[in-house]
Amino acid sequence: MLHVPTAAADPVVVEDLVVRYGDLVAVDRVSFTAAAGAVTAVLGPNGAGKTSTIEVCEGYRTATSGRVSVLGLDPHRDQAKLSQRMGVMLQEGGVSPSARASDVVRLYCDLYGKGVVPADLLESVGLTDRARTAYRRLSGGEKQRLSLALALAARPDVAFLDEPTSGVDITGRQAIRGIIRALAAEGCAVVLATHELDEAEKLADRVVIFDHGRLVADGSLDDLRRGHDEIRFRSSVDLDREELGAALGHHVRAVFGEPGSYVIDGDASLVAPLTAWLADHGAPVTDLRAGQQRLEDVFLRLTGGTAADGTS
Repeated sequence: MLHVPTAAADPVVVEDLVVRYGDLVAVDRVSFTAAAGAVTAVLGPNGAGKTSTIEVCEGYRTATSGRVSVLGLDPHRDQAKLSQRMGVMLQEGGVSPSARASDVVRLYCDLYGKGVVPADLLESVGLTDRARTAYRRLSGGEKQRLSLALALAARPDVAFLDEPTSGVDITGRQAIRGIIRALAAEGCAVVLATHELDEAEKLADRVVIFDHGRLVADGSLDDLRRGHDEIRFRSSVDLDREELGAALGHHVRAVFGEPGSYVIDGDASLVAPLTAWLADHGAPVTDLRAGQQRLEDVFLRLTGGTAADGTS
């Protein structure tokens, strides 16, 4: 496992965490930290143990063994004290179906008592026009934005955000990314759990990857990509990948769900022989890029080919 040491004073510290459900070991001796002023993305296939780990950090689940510290507090024993400094965004639910968006936000602002203005909070997540709308009448993306607003009402020192852009349109995604980056810039330790690898790639300063209850990677995107260059290109011709791979001495694979897209695991030195082979075979090439692997490829490599949503 790739691991980069971090400071002992990090707001979130997980050490040798074990979570069992009967005979099932959901989390198996996991250790990692999340730093202040940074976004830490927690990734993993379904059932990998990431949700159980985050629930222990939030104080909603008890660890079987190990140690978890959030802002220097025990999340389970000191949950009431921690909740005053912690923002939690659930993936769904937690709001009465008949409650209006403005009333829910006002209630949370009053409960935390941090001086957050409800109208400003609604505006920041783009819900001003939906302020008087009942929760059940909000779209899926609007519910996500409201859930984010409730997490922000705490002016948190640490925030746990579960799928913050799920079901949100492109404009809303950009707004949420801006909010999360601003939250980190203010010194908050943001822990982001998501299946959206593109979102994690755009937002994360650090990536933690779970697989089968264990940690398989912990580091910056550059750390995880180092030594794994690739070439991506598109062609309108259906290529003979075995022939091309033999010519280059490297495996060539098609990109699932993207007709005409191919990937070669290799560095930029392969660009010249690749383009020459394509020209010799009358295969036009478009959108050719050489460089480090995308987070999706890193994820698939480390989890044995299982996507973040559990598909292969």
